[in-house]
Amino acid sequence: MEIKQYQAALEAILFASGEPVPMSRLAQALDLDEETTGRIAEDWMQDVNTRQGGMTALRLENGYQLCSSKDYAAYVRKAMDIRRNTPLSQAAMEVLAIIAYNQPVTRPFVEQVRGVDCSGVMQSLQQKDLIEEKGRMDLPGRPLLYGTTLNFLRCFGVSSIDQLPPLPQKQETPMVETTMEEMLREDEVLPPDAELFSDEEE
Repeated sequence: MEIKQYQAALEAILFASGEPVPMSRLAQALDLDEETTGRIAEDWMQDVNTRQGGMTALRLENGYQLCSSKDYAAYVRKAMDIRRNTPLSQAAMEVLAIIAYNQPVTRPFVEQVRGVDCSGVMQSLQQKDLIEEKGRMDLPGRPLLYGTTLNFLRCFGVSSIDQLPPLPQKQETPMVETTMEEMLREDEVLPPDAELFSDEEE
């Protein structure tokens, strides 16, 4: 089987999935080791993202996903009658920034940083699949730990948390949220359901 055939098979798998597919599963499907699969996937991703087409290939941690290109998001929304996503509220951006840069964290930690109750905002972020439970702390009461999701990486156009903008020196957290909000506007990739940011949080 030639490289182009493996790449075509990879593209077909990701198109049919509609969700990120881990490297291990791709390697198993292609009957290859993960190192070889990774090289094939990287070459395929470069090819997809340089061609003048309507698809974008994303690497999300140790997996890949095929999405519609942000350049044609308006056409997709019109064809599927999807209303335009509303931006996250300032409160949601603040909470998301705190979690993204300090994860895994507990809700009390987030509330201590912000100085207000964050239960409603965090619940909304979970419903939008931007944060998720990451286990529990080994402390009395075993409080839940939270972190970001693969969906978060996709929406902010990064492959891993390490690619987030570095924290500015001697600046407060609000400066970080502004940077993340700019990333969301500039690098948004239309998700399959296009319903991530449907409501404003208070």
